[in-house]
Amino acid sequence: MMATIHCLGTGLVGSYVVRYLSERGHLIHAYDLDPSRVEGLRNVNTHRVDQNFSVEDISSAEGSLALNMLPGAIGSVWTRALGERFPTIIDLSFSEITPNTSFLEADKIGTRILWDVGIAPGLSNMLASYAVRKMGNLSSLKIYVGGNPTEPIGEWKYMAPFSPTDVLEEYTRPARILRNGLLEVVPAITDRHIIEVPGYGRMEGFLTDGLRSLIETLPCSDMYEYTVRWPGHIQRFLDEVGDGSFDQEAAIQAWEHDDETPEFTWLMVQAVSEEGEVMAWNLIDEGGKDGHSMARTTGLVTAICTEILIENEDVVPPGVHPPEALPDYAVSRIITEMKSHGVIIDGPEIDL
Repeated sequence: MMATIHCLGTGLVGSYVVRYLSERGHLIHAYDLDPSRVEGLRNVNTHRVDQNFSVEDISSAEGSLALNMLPGAIGSVWTRALGERFPTIIDLSFSEITPNTSFLEADKIGTRILWDVGIAPGLSNMLASYAVRKMGNLSSLKIYVGGNPTEPIGEWKYMAPFSPTDVLEEYTRPARILRNGLLEVVPAITDRHIIEVPGYGRMEGFLTDGLRSLIETLPCSDMYEYTVRWPGHIQRFLDEVGDGSFDQEAAIQAWEHDDETPEFTWLMVQAVSEEGEVMAWNLIDEGGKDGHSMARTTGLVTAICTEILIENEDVVPPGVHPPEALPDYAVSRIITEMKSHGVIIDGPEIDL
């Protein structure tokens, strides 16, 4: 079933989603300040916009589906604006203001919003929710995720696999965790520790605010999400912020993604039941001809969710839904299609 889809944002991840969906035969309208990454693609109409662009400027009333893949700083405003015009929205902006709090009337006007459908948040939520369905209430949930160069290169030992401004927000936004069943808000970049990443060796994990909807939807006593970097990266960030020498613009430039630099994405989800049973998944990807690892692991989840909604919009009812609301068959399809693109995912199969 082919559809007309309006895609806002054609950055590293957004451009992957546009390419994937257009190659599947969907007609795409792509909007960005600089849509050059997707210009000239078959089935893609690009729209170069300016800072004054608004939902009223969207060129065609055709289509019932819009994807918000804009940076988090402006994502919330756009999800609401799109939701008042289109009946189905997929929100990948990872905005601090989430649609489950900012668009409470979505169900009343018949709008469906599926949000945070990336790798983590996103696939991580789906796996954690599946673990609860199989094992019951959890005593602990730990999620580790990071997109990094395969070796600690350069002064920062890092390059950003998505918007560097969103990376900075990740480092500064307080992290919400569950401890002993209670919500705690702690500073980001705390609980730092070394973790062994399969195939890559010792890396460093630290708390960031990636749990989001899971805090409210999953019965679990202790819940944490950690971002993973090469040792030395986050210490330099803390040192420069601490002594006042941190230059945001210089850091953004230094972290810019380089297509020629080998890189990888790692995700680990470990769920432990109240009876001590463990379910764990490991995902590794080093990218391919179709895109770098974070773009395609994130973008594949988004694009496959898009097609699932096109085929059956009733997979979720009108209202605002996190990724863990998707049924098992959708999760199984996402994993199967990711594996078919060369993404390595080890762990329990999704029983249907």
